[in-house]
Parts: sequence; C-alpha cells; structure tokens
Amino acid sequence: MTESIHILHTNDIHSHLEHWPRIRRWLLAEQTKLRQSGSTVVTLDIGDAMDRVHPLTEATDGRANVALFNQIGYDAVTIGNNEGIGNSQEQLNQLYDQANFDVVLANLRDRKTKQPPKWALRTKIITTAAGTRIALFGLTAPYISTYRPNGWEPELAQQVLPELLAELAGKADVLVLLSHLGLDVDKWIAKNYPAITVIIGSHTHHLLINGLLVNQSLLAAAGRYGQYIGHITLTIDAHHRVLTRQAGVVKTSELPVAPGDRAEIAGYRRHGHQQLKRQKIATLSKTLSAQPVGNSPQMTVALHAVAQAAGTDVAFLNTGIFLAPFKKGIITADDLHQALPHAMHLLRIRLRGYDVWRLVQEIEKARLFLRHFELHGLGFRGKLFGDMVYQGLSWDSADRTVKWRGQPLDPNRVYTMAAVDTYLYFPFFPTIEIVGETEVLFPGVLRNAIADYLNHSELK
Repeated sequence: MTESIHILHTNDIHSHLEHWPRIRRWLLAEQTKLRQSGSTVVTLDIGDAMDRVHPLTEATDGRANVALFNQIGYDAVTIGNNEGIGNSQEQLNQLYDQANFDVVLANLRDRKTKQPPKWALRTKIITTAAGTRIALFGLTAPYISTYRPNGWEPELAQQVLPELLAELAGKADVLVLLSHLGLDVDKWIAKNYPAITVIIGSHTHHLLINGLLVNQSLLAAAGRYGQYIGHITLTIDAHHRVLTRQAGVVKTSELPVAPGDRAEIAGYRRHGHQQLKRQKIATLSKTLSAQPVGNSPQMTVALHAVAQAAGTDVAFLNTGIFLAPFKKGIITADDLHQALPHAMHLLRIRLRGYDVWRLVQEIEKARLFLRHFELHGLGFRGKLFGDMVYQGLSWDSADRTVKWRGQPLDPNRVYTMAAVDTYLYFPFFPTIEIVGETEVLFPGVLRNAIADYLNHSELK
C-alpha cells in the first residue's frame, strides 16, 4: 500500500488581494477533493503574505490578512520580512492573536529575553492516518541590521539547522522546510542538509514550475503576488519512506472568476481607505506639491521630518518616493499612505568627511541614470527612483567639492546624516554599507516620521 501526501502552498502574496477570491476557492476545493480521495493534505504559506502598500493591511497592521488566511485552514505558515520588519515588535507580537493556524519559525529570538516568540512553534509534526510523520519548520530572511533595532535577534540557517535536524532525527519521516530565505540559500541548504525532503521557497519571488531536485531535496516555489499556487505530491510506501516527489503550480489567472469577485476585491481597498481616513494627521493651509526633478514644498517637508526624527540637520531623499501631493486642508492617514505607501525605515548614517564626499560623488555620478531607474523591492513601493535632493549638503560640480551646511568638509571629522534604509541595500551608493556606521530606526516608517512632523509643525 502507498500513501499520497499533497502539500498546497502560497508565498509572497504581498497583500495582492486582487487574486485572493480565486486562490481561496481553489485551495478549499482542492483540499476537499484530495481528502475525499483518501489523500493527506497539508496547506502552507511561506511568508510575506502582508504588505503595507495595501490600505487594508496598513489600517489593520496585517490583522486583516490573518483573517483572510483563517478562511483556508492553513496547517502552518512562516513569516517573511514584511511581517517581521514591516511591523514593530509589539505589532508582530499581536499579529497572530486571532489566527486559527500555527506559525513555525526557528531562527528568531527576542533580544531582551533571548526567547523565541510566543506566537511561533519551533517545529510542528503532523501524523497522517497511515502513520507517516511530517515535520514542518520555518526559517525567515535573517536581516540583522533591521531585525536587531526592532527588538529581534535573527539567526542564520547554518546556525540553527544542525540542532534542529538533530532534534527531529527519529521523530519524523518527511521533513518540510518553509524557507523565506531565497533560492540561492535553498540550493545551499539542499546540498548541505540532504535529510530535508522538501524545501518550499520564497523571498526572491522565484517560480519553479516543475520544482527542482537538488541533491535529495525537492525545491518548490510559486512566484509572487499570488499569481501562482503551488502543489507538491509525495508518494509514501508502507514503511513511511518517500517513493516519488513532484512539484507543480497552478496559474491563478487561469482559474475561473466568480460574479462577486470584483466587488469583494474593491471592498478590501474601500474598507482600508475608510479606516485610514478616520485618522486625522494635520490641517494644511496650502497644498504641498512635488516634482520629479529638484526640490519642492513636499520634499522640503519630508527632508525636515527625516532630519528631525533622526536627530540631525542633514538629510537626503529621492523624489520618486512621492506618489501624490499633500493637498490643502485636512491630511489623514489615508492621504499619507497614498502619497507614501513605502515600507522604508529611516536610516541614520555616520561617515568621515572624506566618505561624505565620496558618497556625494556616487550620487552625482548616478543622478541622471537614477531619474528614470525603475526600482523594485528594498522597501520601495513607487515606480521610478527619481532625483536625489539634499538638505544641508551642497555640491559644486565645477570643482567637485561638497559643503556641509555651507562649510567645507573636514576629511577626518565624523558627520551624521539621515536618509531611508533603501540606500543601505541599494547598489549605487556602496559607501554607505562599506564604511558607514548605520542605524535603522524603529518603530515606524517614512510616512510615520512625516506624519509626526506635520502634526507638530507650523504648516497647519
């Protein structure tokens, strides 16, 4: 006798709720069909389910996404960086309070208590009707520079896997890793830890249409934004050994649309906007407009806000961060979210004078190219990077000199400036990462700093 185990999986939905009705229908129907045939069904999500770019996610701190997941009967999920870093520690500690599914996560601890989060399991074992033991465990992207200031201590895969697999030795027949680590790391894990039966991947938004066998591990992944749903099939023999393994995906756009889908999807946005509009931030006496090149009233406010929040006089930002102006009259949380939907945190940077000069050279060299550069990821939720604008810095292109608040730079003096954390990972400004002393500021993101500034400024 053989046994069939079906693993249905989603990943990196990023609050693309326009796909949710079809995803939900397919998962529920497939679960029912497979179970009626006598198969075991395990349903998993591999992180970045939420993204604050969606107004409903922003308004509810992701709890609306958890409520939608409750419709499915997920057996386990793990978190991505959007859950782990897009929320404050307090918000993340409350995110799964109403979840009817388990969170599996083995590489994150509270920095103060040194304990794993109370809302997560280190491992979960499901025993099938035939007695096969399926171990589920999750690892998330260990962004040390952003997790630590948010109160968490992440661990690398190679730090936790040896002990984790030793704990599971003899306790499970099938090992399933929910990996929000990216394809390259998944391949490395498969080569170095062949005991893992299946590695379901995410984070790098890769799509493995038919899976990928590396060493003895089957790698699977379903792309991004809910555009695909993954389906893994394992055949198990009477001794609970894996006979066959295969992976595939279902293209969501090819699934049937129901009459109420459009209204449901629109309702998610409408309810999010309604909740955000109830949060009044300030009243502006005039419209603060933006422009794609150079400074603007809106950029001036943003630079002041960032500098104030970071405790420095000098700041720099790119014009592409603004997706809408701040209009005259009452400014609400919804207005701020529509103008600045980004998941970018503030960044405090300390550099010696020579390195400030070098950073400005990097910015100026890339300036014309970046005005039209399409930036994806890194917390940015706009379209084009745009033009870089300085507050407190000036650049003389004729003699290639930089002044700090009107004074020549002292090459050996240490200067502090403010920006957003996107630039820390951005390949065009390597000076920040290579020689900068950087600190990502938590909690809150760029729009929170601007909201606080508008609320207390004289622009009202």
